[in-house]
Amino acid sequence: MNSGVSGDRAMTIGEFGRRAGLTIKALRLYEGSGLLPPAEVDPSGYRRYTAGQLGRAGRIGLLRRLGMPLAVIAEILDLPDAEAARRLDRWWAGEEAAAAARRESYSWLRTRLAHGDEPEVSYAVHIAASPGRKVATLHLEVDQEHLVPEMGAAEWEIRRHLEEQGATATGEHWVIYHGQVTPDSEAQVEVCVPFTGSLEPAGRITIRLEPERLIAYAEVTRDDCFYPRIVGAYEAVGDHVRAAGLIITAAPREIYLDSWDRLAPTDPFVHVAQPFEG
Repeated sequence: MNSGVSGDRAMTIGEFGRRAGLTIKALRLYEGSGLLPPAEVDPSGYRRYTAGQLGRAGRIGLLRRLGMPLAVIAEILDLPDAEAARRLDRWWAGEEAAAAARRESYSWLRTRLAHGDEPEVSYAVHIAASPGRKVATLHLEVDQEHLVPEMGAAEWEIRRHLEEQGATATGEHWVIYHGQVTPDSEAQVEVCVPFTGSLEPAGRITIRLEPERLIAYAEVTRDDCFYPRIVGAYEAVGDHVRAAGLIITAAPREIYLDSWDRLAPTDPFVHVAQPFEG
């Protein structure tokens, strides 16, 4: 039992909910998730809150109205305001990227239904050597609907860990597809951020060495990085690998050259890549 409420007048859960603009159901959810425990629970199980908790309750309610998951809200509430603002920015950028991808998919389909097929984008395939690097990685099980925001959250989690440990992220990051992500089924993806310096694994984050590889890749602009248009890049790379008789040595990946929110629609955004050996 929590006890010892002092200073502020204790309020019942109903009164606190009315003042905070939250339902009793929501308050019980936030209590169960650890976001907003009552200031006091008496022996009969009655919950009491104080006016000093209204600010936190209001912030939780606002973040929920934005559609933010409880786990991300918990991160933000535990951060100093300046860092919380950066975390909010990164989450919002991921949401905007996901919304943009949905809009592009809608526009692509709408145009074809109204006017017929348009010429497909032609992707040139290039060959490059990808150097061996230390990477911090995080594995996800995700479907297509949640792919973009979950990827963004994982990247931020890794970069925050690097910063806390004094390590430095270097260059682009990438996402490895260990299975086929679809609207109806989840698959495992691995978000990888290369780094220099000393770093220990923590929680879901693991450390490994990404070996030097040869890759065949097609460059995709930010405007074309949505389903199903990006499928053309995968098909171009796959066709090239098969036609050249190359041996696939690892799962396909998308190598992101910069953050979505820092690029113009026609800027190069991602390399759709397939590791191989001759």
